Amino acid sequence: MRAALTAAARGVRGANPVVGAALLSVEGEVLHVGHHRGAGTAHAEVAVLDAAREAGTPLQDTTLLVTLEPCHHTGRTGPCTKAILRAGIGRVVHAVADTTDAARGGAAWLREHGVEVREGLLAAEALELNERWLRAQQQRRPFVSLKIAQSIDGRVAAADGTSQWITGAPARAEGHHLRTRVDAVLVGGGTLRSDDPSLTARTPEGELCTRQPLRAVMSTRPVPEAARIRGADGRFVHLDTHDPREALTRLRDRGAAHVLVEGGPTVAVAFLAADLVDELWLYQAPLLLGAGASSVAGLGIKTLAAASSWRGDPVGVPDGAVGAVGEDLRWHLRPAPS
Repeated sequence: MRAALTAAARGVRGANPVVGAALLSVEGEVLHVGHHRGAGTAHAEVAVLDAAREAGTPLQDTTLLVTLEPCHHTGRTGPCTKAILRAGIGRVVHAVADTTDAARGGAAWLREHGVEVREGLLAAEALELNERWLRAQQQRRPFVSLKIAQSIDGRVAAADGTSQWITGAPARAEGHHLRTRVDAVLVGGGTLRSDDPSLTARTPEGELCTRQPLRAVMSTRPVPEAARIRGADGRFVHLDTHDPREALTRLRDRGAAHVLVEGGPTVAVAFLAADLVDELWLYQAPLLLGAGASSVAGLGIKTLAAASSWRGDPVGVPDGAVGAVGEDLRWHLRPAPS
């Protein structure tokens, strides 16, 4: 199971949980390892079974270890339970049960069809790995990523309001790649009025990427007809509210399972104060501004003991939770357990 947990961390956070799987021989040797690479790709169990077939590995008497109970539903891919049964796997061990409405029940179905199933191996580690994703599912809302690009002293704009560009081209390219992975990108009215963003996902050469997110503005003020965010493809939504939970509910109703919040400071603090940020991508440029807009508006924290606490998250970033991106520094963080 350690091998499966390590593999799971190679995945990416978002609409789906990060899941790893390992195939063991009857002697306990790890034969193959796989992980889920993101929405629409093969699940970890199927990735391992495919690797075994390609290598010609006999599946008789093998055991499949999975960090999360195999799913028993059809989404962008088919049920892992049926793939396991077709492969002739006789024994499955999963760390934690899948409690989501859509995917639960896989273990019971496998048992009904003659597969030996055990649960609980390294459960605490597996549960911790997807703690925020599971919370989002329980709250029936999209998984939320917050991206901030700031100076060393925590400014997202200079005193005169200029903000393009604080970070360099490599960091901005990572931001555009992140947009291709999410279902919706959200900004507030302040960012809309000051930057007039298009919120499209673009290549380093400036071309539109194939996959484009829904573009959302959370503001009670009207969105100008000439605003670039409107575009011409119909993938724009005006969320006329200041309530981040309501905004997420409306985006979920539009099919968004992963939302990227890109600003500005007022919107960022609204999601942070409501404990709705599941991961934070923080890009810090080697600049000092001394004045200007702070990256996060006031959180109402009056003492150090009450600080919002975060920790490094290496999931989905090959160089670890903290890495250099050109001249900038990237932090990938998630909330510390309360």
